Amino acid sequence: MSDLDVIKLETDPVPFGRSFVQSEAFKALFQEGMELVEEAAAYLDGPGREESRYLQRQVTVAYASESMRLTTRLMQIASWLLVQRAVGEGEISPDQAQLEKNRVRLASQASVASIEEYEALPRRLKNLIGLATRLHARIMHLEQLISESETKVAAPMENPVAAQQRLLRQAFTLQE
Repeated sequence: MSDLDVIKLETDPVPFGRSFVQSEAFKALFQEGMELVEEAAAYLDGPGREESRYLQRQVTVAYASESMRLTTRLMQIASWLLVQRAVGEGEISPDQAQLEKNRVRLASQASVASIEEYEALPRRLKNLIGLATRLHARIMHLEQLISESETKVAAPMENPVAAQQRLLRQAFTLQE
Protein backbone atom coordinates (compact mmCIF):
# COMPACT_ATOMS: atom_id res chain seq x y z
CA MET A 1 0.00 0.00 0.00
CA SER A 2 1.45 3.35 -0.99
CA ASP A 3 1.07 6.70 0.75
CA LEU A 4 -1.50 7.65 -1.88
CA ASP A 5 -3.72 4.74 -0.79
CA VAL A 6 -4.15 6.10 2.74
CA ILE A 7 -5.83 9.30 3.81
CA LYS A 8 -3.46 11.20 6.06
CA LEU A 9 -5.15 12.95 8.95
CA GLU A 10 -3.32 15.68 10.78
CA THR A 11 -5.20 14.94 13.99
CA ASP A 12 -6.75 11.91 15.62
CA PRO A 13 -10.48 11.42 15.23
CA VAL A 14 -12.58 12.98 17.99
CA PRO A 15 -13.93 10.21 20.25
CA PHE A 16 -17.71 9.96 20.54
CA GLY A 17 -17.68 10.84 24.23
CA ARG A 18 -15.89 14.12 23.78
CA SER A 19 -18.17 15.22 20.98
CA PHE A 20 -21.33 14.00 22.71
CA VAL A 21 -20.78 15.84 25.99
CA GLN A 22 -20.46 19.08 24.05
CA SER A 23 -23.62 18.52 22.00
CA GLU A 24 -27.15 19.83 22.27
CA ALA A 25 -28.32 16.23 22.79
CA PHE A 26 -26.24 16.02 25.95
CA LYS A 27 -27.58 19.35 27.19
CA ALA A 28 -31.14 18.05 26.71
CA LEU A 29 -30.26 14.80 28.51
CA PHE A 30 -28.66 16.75 31.34
CA GLN A 31 -31.75 18.94 31.69
CA GLU A 32 -34.05 15.91 31.63
CA GLY A 33 -32.01 14.13 34.28
CA MET A 34 -31.79 17.09 36.64
CA GLU A 35 -35.50 17.83 36.27
CA LEU A 36 -36.30 14.23 37.13
CA VAL A 37 -34.10 14.44 40.24
CA GLU A 38 -35.91 17.59 41.37
CA GLU A 39 -39.33 16.16 40.54
CA ALA A 40 -38.68 12.96 42.50
CA ALA A 41 -37.28 14.87 45.48
CA ALA A 42 -40.31 17.15 45.56
CA TYR A 43 -42.67 14.19 45.34
CA LEU A 44 -40.93 12.08 48.00
CA ASP A 45 -40.65 15.02 50.36
CA GLY A 46 -44.25 16.19 49.91
CA PRO A 47 -47.14 14.30 48.33
CA GLY A 48 -45.29 10.97 48.47
CA ARG A 49 -44.74 11.23 52.19
CA GLU A 50 -48.43 11.96 52.68
CA GLU A 51 -49.52 9.09 50.39
CA SER A 52 -47.27 6.62 52.21
CA ARG A 53 -49.15 7.22 55.46
CA TYR A 54 -52.27 5.62 54.01
CA LEU A 55 -50.59 2.46 52.70
CA GLN A 56 -50.94 -0.99 54.28
CA ARG A 57 -48.02 -2.07 56.46
CA GLN A 58 -46.55 -4.51 53.94
CA VAL A 59 -46.84 -1.96 51.15
CA THR A 60 -45.21 0.69 53.36
CA VAL A 61 -42.04 -1.44 53.45
CA ALA A 62 -42.16 -1.76 49.66
CA TYR A 63 -42.69 2.01 49.38
CA ALA A 64 -39.64 2.68 51.55
CA SER A 65 -37.39 0.28 49.65
CA GLU A 66 -38.54 1.42 46.22
CA SER A 67 -38.16 5.10 47.11
CA MET A 68 -34.61 4.35 48.34
CA ARG A 69 -33.82 2.55 45.07
CA LEU A 70 -35.26 5.48 43.13
CA THR A 71 -33.18 7.96 45.10
CA THR A 72 -30.01 5.88 44.64
CA ARG A 73 -30.60 5.51 40.90
CA LEU A 74 -31.22 9.23 40.49
CA MET A 75 -28.09 10.12 42.44
CA GLN A 76 -26.05 7.81 40.18
CA ILE A 77 -27.61 9.49 37.14
CA ALA A 78 -26.95 12.99 38.50
CA SER A 79 -23.33 12.11 39.34
CA TRP A 80 -22.72 10.71 35.85
CA LEU A 81 -24.31 13.75 34.20
CA LEU A 82 -22.27 16.18 36.31
CA VAL A 83 -19.01 14.35 35.53
CA GLN A 84 -19.80 14.33 31.81
CA ARG A 85 -20.69 18.02 31.86
CA ALA A 86 -17.39 18.78 33.61
CA VAL A 87 -15.54 16.92 30.83
CA GLY A 88 -17.51 18.76 28.16
CA GLU A 89 -16.71 22.13 29.72
CA GLY A 90 -13.02 21.24 30.10
CA GLU A 91 -13.12 21.37 33.91
CA ILE A 92 -11.70 17.85 34.17
CA SER A 93 -9.93 15.52 31.76
CA PRO A 94 -11.42 12.27 30.48
CA ASP A 95 -8.90 10.41 32.66
CA GLN A 96 -10.12 12.26 35.75
CA ALA A 97 -13.68 11.50 34.72
CA GLN A 98 -12.82 7.80 34.60
CA LEU A 99 -11.59 7.97 38.20
CA GLU A 100 -14.85 9.66 39.21
CA LYS A 101 -16.90 7.04 37.34
CA ASN A 102 -15.12 4.30 39.29
CA ARG A 103 -16.38 5.87 42.52
CA VAL A 104 -20.01 6.00 41.47
CA ARG A 105 -21.08 2.91 39.57
CA LEU A 106 -24.06 2.91 37.26
CA ALA A 107 -25.36 -0.39 38.58
CA SER A 108 -28.72 -1.88 37.73
CA GLN A 109 -31.01 -2.41 40.66
CA ALA A 110 -33.84 -4.88 40.50
CA SER A 111 -36.99 -4.27 42.48
CA VAL A 112 -37.46 -6.49 45.52
CA ALA A 113 -41.16 -5.73 45.84
CA SER A 114 -43.59 -8.43 44.77
CA ILE A 115 -45.91 -7.67 41.88
CA GLU A 116 -48.79 -7.20 44.31
CA GLU A 117 -46.77 -4.81 46.49
CA TYR A 118 -45.53 -2.89 43.46
CA GLU A 119 -49.05 -2.54 42.07
CA ALA A 120 -50.23 -1.19 45.46
CA LEU A 121 -47.65 1.64 45.37
CA PRO A 122 -48.88 5.14 44.55
CA ARG A 123 -49.20 5.74 40.81
CA ARG A 124 -46.86 8.76 40.86
CA LEU A 125 -44.08 6.75 42.54
CA LYS A 126 -44.42 3.99 39.93
CA ASN A 127 -44.31 6.64 37.20
CA LEU A 128 -41.11 8.16 38.63
CA ILE A 129 -39.55 4.70 38.96
CA GLY A 130 -40.34 4.01 35.29
CA LEU A 131 -38.90 7.34 34.12
CA ALA A 132 -35.73 6.87 36.19
CA THR A 133 -35.29 3.28 34.97
CA ARG A 134 -35.56 4.32 31.31
CA LEU A 135 -33.19 7.26 31.79
CA HIS A 136 -30.75 5.00 33.63
CA ALA A 137 -30.80 2.48 30.77
CA ARG A 138 -30.12 5.25 28.22
CA ILE A 139 -27.22 6.55 30.29
CA MET A 140 -25.74 3.07 30.73
CA HIS A 141 -25.88 2.66 26.95
CA LEU A 142 -24.21 6.03 26.41
CA GLU A 143 -21.56 5.17 28.99
CA GLN A 144 -20.80 1.98 27.11
CA LEU A 145 -20.50 3.88 23.81
CA ILE A 146 -18.28 6.52 25.39
CA SER A 147 -16.04 3.94 27.05
CA GLU A 148 -15.69 1.96 23.83
CA SER A 149 -14.89 5.03 21.76
CA GLU A 150 -12.26 6.22 24.25
CA THR A 151 -10.44 2.87 24.22
CA LYS A 152 -10.43 2.20 20.48
CA VAL A 153 -7.22 2.99 18.67
CA ALA A 154 -7.84 4.65 15.35
CA ALA A 155 -6.34 2.72 12.45
CA PRO A 156 -5.46 4.58 9.28
CA MET A 157 -8.43 4.51 6.94
CA GLU A 158 -7.90 3.40 3.38
CA ASN A 159 -8.95 5.82 0.67
CA PRO A 160 -12.15 4.28 -0.78
CA VAL A 161 -11.32 5.36 -4.35
CA ALA A 162 -7.83 3.90 -4.10
CA ALA A 163 -9.31 0.67 -2.72
CA GLN A 164 -11.69 0.39 -5.69
CA GLN A 165 -8.84 1.10 -8.12
CA ARG A 166 -6.73 -1.60 -6.46
CA LEU A 167 -9.58 -4.11 -6.74
CA LEU A 168 -10.08 -3.26 -10.42
CA ARG A 169 -6.35 -3.66 -11.14
CA GLN A 170 -6.39 -7.03 -9.38
CA ALA A 171 -9.46 -8.17 -11.30
CA PHE A 172 -8.03 -7.22 -14.69
CA THR A 173 -4.58 -8.66 -14.03
CA LEU A 174 -6.13 -12.03 -13.14
CA GLN A 175 -7.91 -12.27 -16.51
CA GLU A 176 -4.78 -11.64 -18.60
